[in-house]
Amino acid sequence: MKELFVLMAHLLTTLVKLAQPGGARAVAAESIALKHQLLMMQRTRKRAPSMTPWDGLFVGLCSLWIAPGRWKKLAVVFRPSTIRRFHEVLVRRKYRFLYTAKRRGKPGPKGPSMELIAAVMEMKRRNLRFGCLKIAQQISYAFGIEIDKDVVRRILEKHHLPASGDDGPSWLTAIAHAKGSLWSLDLFKCESIVLQSYWVMVIIDVFTRRCMGYAVARGDIGGAAVCRMFNAAMAQQNPPKYLSSDNDPLFRFHRWLAHLRVLDIEEVKSLPCVPRSHPFVERMIRTVREELLDRVLFWNRLDLERTLSAFRSYYNQNRVHSGINGIPPEKLSGQSQRAMLPLSDFGWRSHCHGLFQLPAAA
Repeated sequence: MKELFVLMAHLLTTLVKLAQPGGARAVAAESIALKHQLLMMQRTRKRAPSMTPWDGLFVGLCSLWIAPGRWKKLAVVFRPSTIRRFHEVLVRRKYRFLYTAKRRGKPGPKGPSMELIAAVMEMKRRNLRFGCLKIAQQISYAFGIEIDKDVVRRILEKHHLPASGDDGPSWLTAIAHAKGSLWSLDLFKCESIVLQSYWVMVIIDVFTRRCMGYAVARGDIGGAAVCRMFNAAMAQQNPPKYLSSDNDPLFRFHRWLAHLRVLDIEEVKSLPCVPRSHPFVERMIRTVREELLDRVLFWNRLDLERTLSAFRSYYNQNRVHSGINGIPPEKLSGQSQRAMLPLSDFGWRSHCHGLFQLPAAA
């Protein structure tokens, strides 16, 4: 008897709803929503039924015609976490509407332009071993646009997809300035493609970071060979007042010391077994190895001299340096004039036979 009275009450309630304006749509929508929830609950799952986006869209459309008082009776399928996440979204949307400016375009920085993004991406694509700092300094030097390395990093994170096998960012930067007429030199050994050993002498101006020259000798060398290499490296240049060298036995030969006295050059020795006391030329040797000799092969002495000569021109005229505020060494010494490039019209120029590619006038 009790069930009969409950059934009659539901029947009368439904008839009253149908008699009201829009009641037929509300009853039909409620019935369809309940039927859809039953179908969802019949899905074979061990845990709560998964609600797909189409299910949410269907229930949302049905709720447009259901009375607000009936929503709690139809929400049996939704988990509490779903309602909580929906509430969090509504809260965020509320405060966004309350405290966001009415106009869509707010004043302030708009981010890098598409031309600048394209230039950064193209430089990274053409020079995979360039880091964010090197790219920012090269863009600033070429186009006259001040760009921070963090901006370059965000551009690459958003737009650049590194190829497989990419060995990561660029190298450490050089350290502080040194003033005065001071050159620094050192020797290192490299192997040709046919496994012949060659000694290379590197001379660098400590103040301007300019590479003053290279000299190459094959096989074992002594005091006379070191003097010949030094003369070849500094050919047609005025000798410095001071020359920094390490404690290698090659720089203690009598002929080498006499040669420096003839040229009126005072030698400055670094601390024994402390590479940091001889930092500029050591960093230069690392640059030559990582950027050049670890990436190309050479056959003989002539081939190595030609390769080092091309790298010297690139190093002095086009490659930017952190130790001198992101400009090439010859710009610091005043031997070349800086010309800004338009970001909308420029080309790319290859250096060292295509090993490096930098922006140039179109």
